[in-house]
Amino acid sequence: MKLDGKHMRTIWVGEDGWSVEIIDQTKLPHVFETTPLRSVDDAARAIRDMLVRGAPLIGGTAAYGICLALRGDPSDENLEAASRQLNATRPTAVNLKWALDEMTHAVRNLPREDRVAAAYARAAEICDDDAECCRMIGVHGLEIMKEHGKRKMDEPVNVLTHCNAGSLATIDWGTATSPVYHAHEAGVPVHVWVDETRPRNQGAALTAYELGHHGVPHTIIADNAGGHLMQRGQVDLCIVGTDRTAANGDVANKIGTYLKALAAHDNDVPFYVALPHSTIDWSLDDGFEIPIEERGAEEVTQMTGRLADGAVVTVDIAAPGSPAGNPAFDVTPARLVSGLITERGICRASAEGLLELYPERAGDEA
Repeated sequence: MKLDGKHMRTIWVGEDGWSVEIIDQTKLPHVFETTPLRSVDDAARAIRDMLVRGAPLIGGTAAYGICLALRGDPSDENLEAASRQLNATRPTAVNLKWALDEMTHAVRNLPREDRVAAAYARAAEICDDDAECCRMIGVHGLEIMKEHGKRKMDEPVNVLTHCNAGSLATIDWGTATSPVYHAHEAGVPVHVWVDETRPRNQGAALTAYELGHHGVPHTIIADNAGGHLMQRGQVDLCIVGTDRTAANGDVANKIGTYLKALAAHDNDVPFYVALPHSTIDWSLDDGFEIPIEERGAEEVTQMTGRLADGAVVTVDIAAPGSPAGNPAFDVTPARLVSGLITERGICRASAEGLLELYPERAGDEA
């Protein structure tokens, strides 16, 4: 991710060699602030309260949470307890459990005195792997951008995205934004329609923030405007991320993704989903079995913003006393997905398509 021309990741080991630093995403876009994690409790809180968010970054944070837990007590019992604590923070993103399983596998059979070093090494590998996966998603997605660019001649390729599947949701590059960044750097004219993404406004607050710092032309729109733009031919393709992809190609992503997929299907607009391998849940052959997180009503009834004097405040926006529901994700069936962009290439959103890219997982499906 570029911030004012400087490259940085979303999570890293502190200068002391053991604490973990993150960008507090609850403060963006109004305040850029980093926060140290010094215990497994800190890591769990960061995930639960969405100081970090996005499936790949949640996985990376959980991995380092295990490191922090083992520093104080490298026993099997503490490893299991820390894994349970972290796994309970958010239910939908499969990267969380995947990363915890990877960390457990990396240290369980080692002597206790070797576990901390091995844990930090595996957590670093998980983060490096995610950054490289996201870079390669951009490399493969660039071909789609170039195809649209040729048809558009000198006009920009108009991409619509939803929520934040950018650098801030991963370790680096992002998933849905990686093809955009690669196109921008390759000289392909590109413009992004940024859904505000209620609740939490992760598009307006986060995607627009990082696109702006990277120098990518973009326009924030209300969530309900996407279909209108598609009808008028102002959207060339949609690219979104996913928090969990079932083995049949169904995808769970931020609430509202399904509606965008329906609008895209009705208007013959290609609808792509970008994801790394760690987001595929090979144990599920039906996306509607994915647990959907229900978050607090206050995310719907309140909004945080900055006043003219620079003060950041949270205000009530709903009718007093009215209840609010807040499902955080929805499931888009594979039939509405034009293709899955992964680090290995682009495939059909189907069991067969995924196995063409990941033949070693044959037999792992539910």
